[in-house]
Amino acid sequence: MNFINPKTDFGFKKIFASPQHKEVLISFLNAMIYNAEPTIQDLEIIDPYAAPAITGLKDTYLDVKAKITGNKTVIIEMQVINVEAFTKRVIYNAAKTYATQLKPREGYSKLNPLIALTITDFVLFENTDKFLTHFVFKEVEENIEYYREIELFFLELPKFNKKLEEVEGLIQSWTYFIKNAPYLEEIPEKFASVPEMQTAFNIANRSNLNLQELQALEKREMFFEDQRGAINKSRQEGIIEGQIALIMRQIGRRIGEISPEIQTRIQQLSPEQLDDLGESLLDFTSQENLIAWLESVSA
Repeated sequence: MNFINPKTDFGFKKIFASPQHKEVLISFLNAMIYNAEPTIQDLEIIDPYAAPAITGLKDTYLDVKAKITGNKTVIIEMQVINVEAFTKRVIYNAAKTYATQLKPREGYSKLNPLIALTITDFVLFENTDKFLTHFVFKEVEENIEYYREIELFFLELPKFNKKLEEVEGLIQSWTYFIKNAPYLEEIPEKFASVPEMQTAFNIANRSNLNLQELQALEKREMFFEDQRGAINKSRQEGIIEGQIALIMRQIGRRIGEISPEIQTRIQQLSPEQLDDLGESLLDFTSQENLIAWLESVSA
């Protein structure tokens, strides 16, 4: 067997937003939000696109949106790449989805609680090792909880490092599934006792996709790989630029201003050569030393 990647938007929606298999989303949400208790008995999967009610507001695109038991709304976003101001986007999406429940001239009593579950393929909170975190509004000094109108849950996949044989309970099982499904060749026996997970694996089986779905999946996977590559390249270029800037300052302090031609030669050095130059600079006393070093590198 070969399973699709739940971390792509196509894969996540295919597995968790199927109206024919609501039990998969119910099991997953009960695990993540209600500590694996069967609190959600039924739900309605709805269009995750939230058009702005007021001209000028941004549109919101989410991966999954559902009405659950207790007349609550749950929105889920699967985020693979850590983009700029992502934490602000999470709050914006939650606040806007909450506020746009009201129709014109409806009172605030019509507002129902909102839960936002965000799944990240990167570490978001460096100050905790917990892979699943839960946030509500509380008073700062006495920790008094405000009304639970908006709750934020975060599932950080890189923090979950358990091997299959170490996985216990529904929370860890679903987390393992999202993180590792593409690397499995069969449905693990450990998950056989959870029919909802069996269904999720069957939905994720590539052999059950039609040609159009496979093409859509491949396009999304290629897109994410391109995005990762672009970000890594940008970060590497930023590191090199910072390294060059530091060396230029050190050169200025030790031997004074250098010509544009020498600056260009330094900018063309590899990261390894820049490291060597940074160490060699400690012994330079004149521009002649720098030029000689550059000649030796290019020889």
